[in-house]
Amino acid sequence: MPVTCEKIEAIKLEKAETGATFLKLANGLTLIHQEIPTTAVVSVDIWVQAGTTSEPEEWAGMAHFLEHMIFKGTQNILPGEFDIVIESQGGIANAATSLDYTHFMFTTAANHFDLTLSYLADMLLNASIPDDEFYQERQVVIEEIRQALDDPDWLAYQQLMETVYENHPYSRSVLGSVEVLEQLTPAQMRAYHRHHYHPKQMTVAIVGAIAQAEAVEIVSAAFEHRDAFVSLSMDATIAASQVHAPMNVANDRPKAKVNITGIRRHQEQSPRLQHSRLTLAWLGASVESLEDALCLELVSVILAEGRSSRLVRELREELGWVQDIGSGFTMQKEPGLFTISAYLDDSYLEPVEHKIVHQVAQLSTTLVTDAELDRAKRSLCNNFAFSLESPNQLASFLGYHGLLGCEDLCANWATTYCELIRRAQPSDIQALAQKYLSPEHYAIASLIPI
Repeated sequence: MPVTCEKIEAIKLEKAETGATFLKLANGLTLIHQEIPTTAVVSVDIWVQAGTTSEPEEWAGMAHFLEHMIFKGTQNILPGEFDIVIESQGGIANAATSLDYTHFMFTTAANHFDLTLSYLADMLLNASIPDDEFYQERQVVIEEIRQALDDPDWLAYQQLMETVYENHPYSRSVLGSVEVLEQLTPAQMRAYHRHHYHPKQMTVAIVGAIAQAEAVEIVSAAFEHRDAFVSLSMDATIAASQVHAPMNVANDRPKAKVNITGIRRHQEQSPRLQHSRLTLAWLGASVESLEDALCLELVSVILAEGRSSRLVRELREELGWVQDIGSGFTMQKEPGLFTISAYLDDSYLEPVEHKIVHQVAQLSTTLVTDAELDRAKRSLCNNFAFSLESPNQLASFLGYHGLLGCEDLCANWATTYCELIRRAQPSDIQALAQKYLSPEHYAIASLIPI
């Protein structure tokens, strides 16, 4: 008997009889809790509203650098001590920085959850950022930047972001630049940390073998204490670091508007490339239009996921113009990005662009077939179900979407996503294409061999 999305959802509902619960603690921290009594572990994902968009331009790369420095300890925790603690318990931990956030995650046996969380909470709230560790770790981050600059896929992505978002913070590299990082000081990082790393800026997702009352008690205690906590405005924080920086760096600064008018092109050359990279991009829905954002994922599947999708079938299977082609939509706080990317020989750049634009234009003028739409729905719902099989996957999903404000989606995660996807009709796909995917307004970035 085949495994269907409905069967997977039924299993998940059996594991989690109720959906995730959102709680606002007294210190302002948002807690998302999902008990799964059938597992023996607890996964925690802590999301901090401190990413590229929260940095002064003169401090670009600060959020990612600080992610590294969080693990350098506090007055009570030695550098590297947290790694020893969690590894000795058989747990795992990781961290990542992106445009709108930084997050820290770990999975451990349920009986070690209390101790592990107390370590991580202390590091997040009370990071000491020692001078010697700062200067040593800066070289690690600079080497990470140099490695990225040798990665054609990273270069192609960054080139696209700069082409699409121009003066918006989304256009900046999360890693920053060597030139900027070499000018940063420990005092500046401490100032940035004091402003952004406090409970009101944090969303903590907890999934696994722990009851809600116990989770609330442990989280409240872990995030209760901050050494010499002082709530400062960003301007006052910068002044305290005794450095010059622009005045409009707080989270409520005016947002840079993002818009693509006409066709915006950018091309660069890179050594050691065997095939060119070509990406077309359109601005899609922001998190405020959740249903539009989810349905843009349907459009992505229809266009370029699987051998029977339109662009894969035509450009790879029939014409052989591309080595590979794919599509995707990234949901963000501000307008997300709908992309179609291909690996190809540079002699096919122009005809492939024309074919892609033609297929996108057809979505606006002609209804997709029921068979195409049904295939896309099955693909998305099954992928969604499989992507949340483990507690750490679910904690990541709940933390990210909770941070973005998608409380209804998180509270009923086992059913809401697929209900929204299944609701879409061919006319909805057409309206979505007309709204977001204009054949006359898009960005195109290409990276070609020298």
